[in-house]
Amino acid sequence: MDNSEPLAVYLHWPYCARICPYCDFNVHLDKRAGEAAALVDAMVADLRSWRVLTDERGIGSVHFGGGTPSLLSRPQLGALLGTIRELWDVPHRAEIALEANPNDITQARLDDWRAAGITRLSIGVQSFDDAVLTQLGRDHDGVRARDAIAQSVATIPSVSADLIFGVAGEGEGRLTRDLDTLLALGVQHISTYQLTVEPGTAFARAEARGADLAAGEHQSASDFEAIDARLSAAGFEHYEVSNFALPGHRSQHNLAYWRGRDYVGVGPGAHGRLWQGGVRLATETPLRPRDYIAAVDSEGTAMRTEPLSPTDAASEYVMMGLRTVEGISPERLSAIAGETRIIPDYLFKDGLLELISRSSGPQTVKATPRGRLLLDALTRAILI
Repeated sequence: MDNSEPLAVYLHWPYCARICPYCDFNVHLDKRAGEAAALVDAMVADLRSWRVLTDERGIGSVHFGGGTPSLLSRPQLGALLGTIRELWDVPHRAEIALEANPNDITQARLDDWRAAGITRLSIGVQSFDDAVLTQLGRDHDGVRARDAIAQSVATIPSVSADLIFGVAGEGEGRLTRDLDTLLALGVQHISTYQLTVEPGTAFARAEARGADLAAGEHQSASDFEAIDARLSAAGFEHYEVSNFALPGHRSQHNLAYWRGRDYVGVGPGAHGRLWQGGVRLATETPLRPRDYIAAVDSEGTAMRTEPLSPTDAASEYVMMGLRTVEGISPERLSAIAGETRIIPDYLFKDGLLELISRSSGPQTVKATPRGRLLLDALTRAILI
């Protein structure tokens, strides 16, 4: 594979002020004195280990995810970004993104983030409806969310907002009002997620006691169709299953995942991918912050590295690529799989896949709107 492509760098900050009842991410409450400072030091050391693996590469994007990375102090954020800039070439055009909770957004923090080089902010709004926010266990209200977005749009070049749909019992018209509010505030990117009750979460325990939290399939499908229609009418491109963007505001970091490119994964529970010597390496790290810190202290890095089989690497490429309007390259798929892969013709005849021919560059294959609803089955059919 082409190691001249820019790297994406993901940094996982696992701490939250509170844990949302629907969340199944690797998140923790910061209860151990001094642990956050020690974690920054460990992440800096892990970045240096990644530099040895990647050698000299340019950086296409940096993404602070979590958890709640908007809880990072200015010195902590500066230490991590400063290390990345020291180790790799970070061009001026690189996307540097931070996920933020509305309650953490103040003008002073926005100014600090902008001065540090943050070019994109992803805000976990979920809704502006106070009843829905209470049901979701969020720690902000609708007014705070509106204010946070308005300030952010005025300060940060690109602002994205997360929205949850498919909430049981929500009032009629909530989704339309939320979308209209986001559009009026001027966000350039919107990520929409169907509420799902994941095992091990507080919502799963509540459902086991008889609570009705997530809407049924019919309502969720109707919600998604409404989102697509409203945002498309407003000039947003539905460029990935869950993501909509105005021109020039696609998430470059997420595109690196979906295109099957190399990415660094640093922090507790972070994953990475790297082509090395024709082999796709998968990396992961311990989930708990204290275990991550201990691994770096004892071994110099928290990375555990495992080569993916050609079949697994090809499966990842197909599954991720078909989520986007760009689709996949059959030529690249064959190179990853280590053998020629012929995509079954019946998938085109059945209206699940579409072949895109270009005047320059290789042909690509993308899922049709109907095919996007059957991505798992499509992936299996392509990889048989």
